[in-house]
Amino acid sequence: MVHVRKRFGQHFLHDPAVIERIVRAIGPRPGDHLVEIGPGRGALTRGLLASAELASLDAIEIDRDLGATLARELASDERFHLHRADALTLDLGALAALRGGRLRLAGNLPYNVATKLLFHCLASLRSLEDMLFMLQREVAARIAAKPGTAEYGRLTVMLAPSVRAERLFDVGPGAFQPPPKVWSSVVRLRVLEEPPFPLSAAYGDIVTTAFAHRRKTLRNALRGRLAPGEIEACGIDPGARPETLSPGAFNALACAVEQRSRAPARPAMG
Repeated sequence: MVHVRKRFGQHFLHDPAVIERIVRAIGPRPGDHLVEIGPGRGALTRGLLASAELASLDAIEIDRDLGATLARELASDERFHLHRADALTLDLGALAALRGGRLRLAGNLPYNVATKLLFHCLASLRSLEDMLFMLQREVAARIAAKPGTAEYGRLTVMLAPSVRAERLFDVGPGAFQPPPKVWSSVVRLRVLEEPPFPLSAAYGDIVTTAFAHRRKTLRNALRGRLAPGEIEACGIDPGARPETLSPGAFNALACAVEQRSRAPARPAMG
């Protein structure tokens, strides 16, 4: 019996109906290269391997005992590859090159590192086709939030140029062992072929700066980066708060920052 390790945020999915629903949502296709983050005891892993269409399934498991058990129990399936590693350090680009195609990611992400894992995946988007993750319901709400809502924030805006997010369904605590104290949601993130607007190199920096002071107006949150007049020139009210801006508006501000950095310095007077 493998014990639950709290430091890894382990809550093992065991409800057959939920597992079947997730497998259907992923919909393995001929030639697919799937990567499961945090397979745990392998409930979803076995559901995915039941599909004859699957070309390969790489499972990333940080818990050495769980990984050893899965490697032993699934050794007869040549499509299964177990990586005993931290998913935050995994080179997804190298894995995609090894498999010869873009990857489809899936998994029940540990609540304590879910946001970090999402940003890690963003760094390898060219190697990914889509992602289907189980997340804490509050994180899922932030991913799919609309401007002006309480859930809308840095995570929402950072994902927007790269993926199309869709909340599929919620999952109660009883589907897990041990049951968490919160509800979960399954979210699909489809990688966009092209961003919806020409993305500024300063986009991430401006989004991070603005939401570090989300209760402040843009005039104050971006002080030292853009003057009120420069914000107005983007068609944005300097008195607005960050959570009211669309991703496209953030990109306009980022472009203004880039333009300002390229402007020649004014000669000193006197």
